[in-house]
Amino acid sequence: MSAPVVLLLGPLRSAVSGVSTHLNLLFGSALAGRFRMVQFQVGSAGRVETRLGWLARLLASPFQLAAAIARHGVGIVHVNTSLDAKAYWRDLVYVLVAKACGARVLYQVHGGAVAAFCGSGPLRAAATRLVLRSTFRWPDVVVVISQTEYEAVGALAPRQRVVLLPNGTDVAAPARRGAMEAAPDTPLRLLYIGRLVRTKGLYESLEAIARLRAQGVDTHLVIAGSGVEEEGLRREVEGLKLQEAVSFAGPAFGERKRALFEQAQVLLLPTYHREGLPYALLEGMAAGLVPIVTRVGAIPDVVEPGVHGLFVPPRDPQALAGAIRTLAHDRALLGRMSEAARERVAASYSVERLAGDFTALYRVMEKGRPHALAG
Repeated sequence: MSAPVVLLLGPLRSAVSGVSTHLNLLFGSALAGRFRMVQFQVGSAGRVETRLGWLARLLASPFQLAAAIARHGVGIVHVNTSLDAKAYWRDLVYVLVAKACGARVLYQVHGGAVAAFCGSGPLRAAATRLVLRSTFRWPDVVVVISQTEYEAVGALAPRQRVVLLPNGTDVAAPARRGAMEAAPDTPLRLLYIGRLVRTKGLYESLEAIARLRAQGVDTHLVIAGSGVEEEGLRREVEGLKLQEAVSFAGPAFGERKRALFEQAQVLLLPTYHREGLPYALLEGMAAGLVPIVTRVGAIPDVVEPGVHGLFVPPRDPQALAGAIRTLAHDRALLGRMSEAARERVAASYSVERLAGDFTALYRVMEKGRPHALAG
């Protein structure tokens, strides 16, 4: 008897995105031995195309999806989406195509928030909620990655089966080499890794570093990644005279990324972006980095303040400087949080747990009993 076929929708797996990381983890996990997993590439990430080529691909892709479902004998279509207008409307078409082809649909929301998507105007918010209430009923199951969105989607579509299934990561991180036991008078080593966009709190991070240097607190920040703000951030470093305190590592993958985690002590992620559950957070904590984070998306589900890391308000360089100063001066606290962060991810956010959860979901969907899924 052949393995059931699952078609996963998402961007090019070599692209720099959270969904690409998610797909790579699933394809590299035990899940791939239990199901025949096939990818259908969607989105612009990792592509080089003209505006005309983009439009032609967008118009052709629903038909290509239907052909892929028929060609592979797909039973389950796993749609990976987010609550931003472009992805939401595009992926709704794919949901309809998959249902029309007789496949069962798992609709996983990785980023964005119901409240933000609906907007602040009362008329727009009411209309958007009506649309979401209707369309959330179309898939066989909706998967979310944060407690907040689990409650929000459940309130909008109470008759739909909504499952909270957080991301996972490789927890087989190398042991720290005494990094947390370094003396308080050595520089505190900070790492940001991800896309270089304004909403990740990077400019606020640079201002915090400048404040600390003026106070005599010695830190060093490595910024790893690429994005539209790279040149602006480099100019800001020069303007604040932080060339000795901040370095740019460029995009980092594989062994180079692991080396950056190994060399750092603190993960800096003061984001006010519409996050889901950042893989950088899970990867950093798995490597023993202590996170300084904001209460965005699923981050509060993972990090308990004072136990695994420290929280700061968004867009607040002064609070950010205070959190960094706390860890720079209290290396014993840094060490305790480092161990707690590693244990937290190992216990609840491993790839093995992720594969087991999706195996259970796929098995129930395969049998056509979505009502049997546990929330």
